[in-house]
Amino acid sequence: YRLAIAAGVAGPVLLEAAGSSVAAAVMNRRAPAPVLVLCGPGNNGGDGFVAARHLAAAGWPVRLALLGSPDALKGDAAGAAAAWPGPILALDAVTPGAGEIVVDALFGAGLPRPLEGPAAALARRTAELGLSVIAVDVPSGLPGDGAEPLGGLEGGLAFRAEKTVTFFRKKLAHLLVPAREICGEVILADIGTPPRVLADIAPQVFENGPALWLPAFPWRRVDSHKYDAGHLLVAGGATMTGAAQLACRSGLRIGAGLVSVACTAASLPIYAVSNPGVITLELPEPADFAAALADSRRNAVLVGPGNGVEPATKARAEAAIGAGRAVVLDADALTVFQDAPAALWALIAATPAAQVVLTPHEGEFRRLFPDLAGNRLERARAAARRSGATVVFKGADSVIAAPDGRAAVNGSAPPWLATGGTGDVLAGMIGGLLAQGSPGGMTPFDAAAAAVWIHGRAAALQGPGLIAEDLPEALPQVLRDLRRQSA
Repeated sequence: YRLAIAAGVAGPVLLEAAGSSVAAAVMNRRAPAPVLVLCGPGNNGGDGFVAARHLAAAGWPVRLALLGSPDALKGDAAGAAAAWPGPILALDAVTPGAGEIVVDALFGAGLPRPLEGPAAALARRTAELGLSVIAVDVPSGLPGDGAEPLGGLEGGLAFRAEKTVTFFRKKLAHLLVPAREICGEVILADIGTPPRVLADIAPQVFENGPALWLPAFPWRRVDSHKYDAGHLLVAGGATMTGAAQLACRSGLRIGAGLVSVACTAASLPIYAVSNPGVITLELPEPADFAAALADSRRNAVLVGPGNGVEPATKARAEAAIGAGRAVVLDADALTVFQDAPAALWALIAATPAAQVVLTPHEGEFRRLFPDLAGNRLERARAAARRSGATVVFKGADSVIAAPDGRAAVNGSAPPWLATGGTGDVLAGMIGGLLAQGSPGGMTPFDAAAAAVWIHGRAAALQGPGLIAEDLPEALPQVLRDLRRQSA
């Protein structure tokens, strides 16, 4: 708000645009109904006064309650209150009525402490009645930069919104779980903030989406050769062969020119039959796997899916990093380092040519980083700094974090991704994009962010009933859509 004013936009103009956006979110929801607008003492409350005025002018019955005295309002909020033609009730004198829509313009992201007093009582009463809440900025009681209510999940209190109207850019609370659920549908309203304000902020944390990485996506050229698109080598398990098969297929679907699977003689027929386009290599021992990396065309390596938590898995991971390849370590290739993760970080640091991506879910993350605390974003960024690798911390709100501090929070994953094998598909996608990243292609951060978003989008297109095998087959449609965007 302050930066927008410094950039030349008048404060009352910003408040008017913000409040009218809130009113539009209410009016787009249903036919006219009683509305209770709860205003705080700052600019969030100013937005509420403007929204109330627009709703009343459109014929909606509106009550407005203020926390504090109207005489204590300052600046633009005082101007918005002066333009409100109706009565201003005291916050502790109102009770929401059945069927009333509540506009929460109390605190937004600026509250540093849990809700208390009449605000807390109103939040409880609103929840008891099951009323629809339209929140301004973020629901009061949520920190804008956090994942859970102020005061924590146990006993934490916040208004639970049907819709949240925010401005210019989303906040972390709109993306991180469980805060994302409390925000409901998030509406990003353009209120005229100049784009150059973003440069002044210089953010390092982004919402994951095509705008972040699509300019670097490795589309084929007219004269492309299969080796131009890289060669992904996948370490295949001897018994749990399905995991590597899913990874191989997704690596091909995402665009790798060649994919090979390294396996034992006994499992080779299984791999050969399952994916005819995948090259099968009989490389039963870690030394054989290391020797295969002498071919510099095998420029990306995936170790972990179905490999087993055993010394051979660790040796293959170490060989891939030591060879200076782009490497994805997933599943068993993460757990195998749980007793001495510092040795892995030291190997990564000692091999500057290696580009390493780690893809832990919650359990694997705790095994490697048991001391890291905070929300998913904070933990992922700390893990990336410590490990020297790009970290994909998987979950409903997956976070992609780079060692340089950049991070992307993903919000495109539907809940039906929670089924066996989808992580193996994601690992293969990251590996396939990394294979296409040299030279001049996607960085590990871009490749991981792109794969996570595309993975979620493919699952959303497939819909409920998804199984992991569906995901590689859904990738061409997502890629076609992205290609149209980048044309």
